[in-house]
Amino acid sequence: MDVIADGNVCAPRGFRAAGALGGIKAESTKLDVALVASDRIANAAAVYTTNRVQAAPLHLCREYLQDGKAHAVVLNSGNANACTGDQGFDNARAMSVQVGQGLGVRSEDVLVCSTGVIGVQLDMDAVQKGIAGVLSGLQDDGGDDAAVAIMTTDTKPKTSALSLKIGDEIVHVGGMSKGSGMIAPNMATMLGVITTDANVPPDLLREILSLAVKRSFNCITVDGDMSTNDTVIALANGAAGGPPLEPNTSSCAALAEAIEMVCRDLARQIARDGEGATKLVSIEVVGAASEDEARQVGLSVANSNLVKTAVFGRDPNWGRILCAMGYAGVPMDPENVAVYLCDTQIYGSGSGLPFDHKALVEAMSAADIPIVIDLASGTARAEIFTCDLSYDYVRINAEYTT
Repeated sequence: MDVIADGNVCAPRGFRAAGALGGIKAESTKLDVALVASDRIANAAAVYTTNRVQAAPLHLCREYLQDGKAHAVVLNSGNANACTGDQGFDNARAMSVQVGQGLGVRSEDVLVCSTGVIGVQLDMDAVQKGIAGVLSGLQDDGGDDAAVAIMTTDTKPKTSALSLKIGDEIVHVGGMSKGSGMIAPNMATMLGVITTDANVPPDLLREILSLAVKRSFNCITVDGDMSTNDTVIALANGAAGGPPLEPNTSSCAALAEAIEMVCRDLARQIARDGEGATKLVSIEVVGAASEDEARQVGLSVANSNLVKTAVFGRDPNWGRILCAMGYAGVPMDPENVAVYLCDTQIYGSGSGLPFDHKALVEAMSAADIPIVIDLASGTARAEIFTCDLSYDYVRINAEYTT
């Protein structure tokens, strides 16, 4: 597979995108409305947060995706349209109607996503202004602006794309996401749109997306909080040609791997951009009895504030890692497990191991901090991504609504 430099949701054939300024974020000059549209009706699937409190756009997407089809996704930042009652539902539906009329498609084929402050009604004058802007600005190289428009506390846009050959056709997969704080499975505080020009039936697309999300967006955590708006939407318009993909084939496996790779890349970017983060922490759990148990241990360590602050302070404190492993709820024998930090084994055979403290502290100055945990219980593995916890995290969240 070939990574597409600076690729985004417009990398696959037949997709256009745009970002525009509506003015949803008070006194802000930042883009706040995005649109991703397929030139033809696309097969579609989505995965949502498991939070029981869910925003109006999620309910609308579920309603609209019953037929597994969509033409476009409209997204806004600055306001989550969550816990906003009947008016919130009406506003979400109005967004799909305006886009549908502008594109000349059914409003039921326009999916809606929102992100931002919870419990505040959308300023529909601003939203409508932004939608008018993205409708007039749609272009086949507009993916970067769309990625910028969905940012909230993110410090940078997040995009990814690659190409691969399936049969005789070159197929593309692209994506964009946002997320920085309130990041915890299942899923993170995030929005994501994945596009492909492959020909994928809706049921198969849903299966592929669900597994990709499980191994990517559901493997990141920043602060243990889970949002009301988390949504990842996949659109497959078939513009690359070729027959529909079939399950349990090499072609299907190749596309599934490509979508997982794009999702994984976006997930890493979210973890790296955690609010106030200075380091990306990857926690690889190997030797597990099952993938689920590996994930459970990895997430326990990743969600430990003591581990995260130790990483920020460049403290090679293996006791904090062992402690978080121990309360993960997964059977393990502390006498058999091993822990590595920045490629240095710091625990094994039931106790801490001697290491060059000064050298390891220096290694922890890097932007990427790898932790490897061997449970010595089987052959399954999982990798979790998180970030350190810095002083700025408190500052950012203390000032979020002011």
